[in-house]
Amino acid sequence: MKIHPTEDVHVLSIARRLTIPEVASAAAELSSEIEAERQRAGLAAAGPWTFIAQNLPRDGKTAFDWRICLPVAGAAAYDGPLEVLHLEPIMVASAVHLGPVRTLFTRGYAPLLRDIGETRHHLSGQSREVYHDWRGGKAGYNRIEIQFELSR
Repeated sequence: MKIHPTEDVHVLSIARRLTIPEVASAAAELSSEIEAERQRAGLAAAGPWTFIAQNLPRDGKTAFDWRICLPVAGAAAYDGPLEVLHLEPIMVASAVHLGPVRTLFTRGYAPLLRDIGETRHHLSGQSREVYHDWRGGKAGYNRIEIQFELSR
């Protein structure tokens, strides 16, 4: 586990209310939409895809607020249909998951939450997945950073 601030970035973003099993199809659909709009607007990608969850549930049936984000340069000049958000730096507890997405919760989230539980830190309810090296849902290797915002 690593405690650190996130970067200050501007992102093109789309929000949805969904369940954990719906994330993969929403990400595939919405990433294509965001990428097409990024190209149409002439914006440069400025970082890895990031998913933001508010109160991520521990089951696959409970809906939660989810957002897909692509960091971009030149967002101040953007005038289009997608949301542009300024993600200010926040303090997070993070860990990097190396492996297939099917083990993201058991080998990524679970150990990180256990480590956080052994500290005096408190979670805000926001979590992020930062896709530093995404090779696909069936790939044996991906590099995904899991971040939990700390309220103190």
